[in-house]
Amino acid sequence: MLEFRNLTVAQGSFALTVEDMVLDRGITAIMGPSGAGKSTLLAALGGFLPVATPSILWKGEDITALSPAKRPSAMVFQDNNLFPHLSLFRNVALAISTKSRLSSDQQGRVMQALAKVGLTGLEDRRPADVSGGQQSRAALARVLLQNKPVLLLDEPFSALGPALKDEMLDLLAQIAQDHGTIVVMVTHDPQDAERIADQVIVVDHNRAAAPMPTAEALAKTGPLAGYLSR
Repeated sequence: MLEFRNLTVAQGSFALTVEDMVLDRGITAIMGPSGAGKSTLLAALGGFLPVATPSILWKGEDITALSPAKRPSAMVFQDNNLFPHLSLFRNVALAISTKSRLSSDQQGRVMQALAKVGLTGLEDRRPADVSGGQQSRAALARVLLQNKPVLLLDEPFSALGPALKDEMLDLLAQIAQDHGTIVVMVTHDPQDAERIADQVIVVDHNRAAAPMPTAEALAKTGPLAGYLSR
């Protein structure tokens, strides 16, 4: 259970106030206009932006001051953050070790993660030698290998075409279901939320509202109506 209490995130002259909320299941989409603070909120949850007061709790324990590596979350960035000079195998293996030599058990775990996302047989290829969707799959495999209960995604599929993006969203939903993962995903596309999100956090006017059911958030009479009609 991920909980926010009295959370304010400041970045330069910008400050985002977050309503008290609890995330304890499924997939939550973060939506709102450009520049509203969606990625700022996600970065704060992952520990990449400082928060002044104890405001983020995991299972009742304050994690506000913890570094990203010590938090219960793993993050997939918009550009997938793959190293171009490393094979997909080595990129994924970074989740458990930076050493060039892995034990047989570690190698097996990497191969299992690659298989989980449909990359068996492509482990020796570099990111430039595979498609954008396969790069996204490698990024997912890496966070799977971290085995964290919370997965944060900052528009990781925005550069993909509609069919491929839907395929990746379905894979993400299946992973969340199989592992019982709490997923928090920034997206600009209402169809992304409609396809897989259980609930939506609306970010606008320097405030992140408590999550509401996706259908309610996307309804024309709901709080996203003005944003979606732009």
